[in-house]
Amino acid sequence: MGQHHGSLVYWPRMKIIEITNVDFSLRHFLLPLMRALRDRGHEVVGACADGALLDIPRAEGFRIIAIPLERRVSPLAHWRAFRALVAVFRAEKPDLVHAHMPISGFVARMAAWWAGVPRIAYTCHGFWFNYAGNPPRQAVGFLMELLAARVTDVFLTVSDEEAADARRLWIHRRATAIHNGRDPAVFHPDPDARARIRAALGVPRDRVVIAAVSRLVRHKGYPELAAAMRDVPDAELWVVGERLDTDRGGDMVAVLQAAGLGERLRLLGYRTDVAAILAAADIFVLPSHFEGLPMSVIEAMLTGLPVVATDVRGPREQVVPGVTGLIVPAKQAPPLAEALNQLVRDPESRARMGEAGRQKALDIYDESKVLARTLDLLGL
Repeated sequence: MGQHHGSLVYWPRMKIIEITNVDFSLRHFLLPLMRALRDRGHEVVGACADGALLDIPRAEGFRIIAIPLERRVSPLAHWRAFRALVAVFRAEKPDLVHAHMPISGFVARMAAWWAGVPRIAYTCHGFWFNYAGNPPRQAVGFLMELLAARVTDVFLTVSDEEAADARRLWIHRRATAIHNGRDPAVFHPDPDARARIRAALGVPRDRVVIAAVSRLVRHKGYPELAAAMRDVPDAELWVVGERLDTDRGGDMVAVLQAAGLGERLRLLGYRTDVAAILAAADIFVLPSHFEGLPMSVIEAMLTGLPVVATDVRGPREQVVPGVTGLIVPAKQAPPLAEALNQLVRDPESRARMGEAGRQKALDIYDESKVLARTLDLLGL
């Protein structure tokens, strides 16, 4: 912990390695935390599979170590990653290893324990065993969490439900939810951005726009969204995101295009101006089959958009039905279409829910508050 001298707090300098699976996760989930740790005077090193998005943290002066981590289930690949991480930890001698995501979190924690790292922390962004799927995979996911938790000093989750799961299932009795956060200075209502983006895309000022921001994978609910939008004739859909090289499953671009939405569908791809895109939209939708605590919902709430999401862990604790948005059953297109139509036809409800959502996000999901809580729980 920090030492107090008058009004100043001096934090002992520590060497911390932040580990996740791929460059996308490090860039979008870990980078704000790495900045906050560095601001407190710590030496911060990142580690994940190599990728183009690591150019940004490297340009900010962070050292990023490339580790052959795999998101898919591959015992041989995970063994190679384990050995690489043990070598890194023995060479770097960190004071703390902080791991993220199910597979990389398991491999990194076991490697840190094997290498004798003094303190090990983990942030759960969603438990494997809570994802709908085949029972053997769920059982393996549970056993991985149970085993790795035995060597974990600080156990954090992004959602309240999964912190409760960890305590209830005896994975870790001190599991604590920290939530996710985004910067309100970046994500906020912005009339200028709204006008600029709509003009650039040739979209009239009065047209209702529904925005979806996520990786283009099936479990984000794109088959249901494509089907639902056929029955939402008075709005168009903007889809921001792409399929990562490490993602599995079918081509969601083809699924969306096959819906026959014509000019009512705009596939915008990967964008660096997501804040401006959201400011130009009217409704946010995320019909996922499972989630941790989606950043995209927080970004939409801060921007003042009502959110339509599914009744799954994460979104159902973010969205207050009838107050900040609407919750619908997962994997069902008709209720999704009904909810979207309800908001498309009621601008007053959109405004009211959007403002309520923004206030909730400012109270709970302000990035500075989330980071301060995380650093406190890490003892940094």
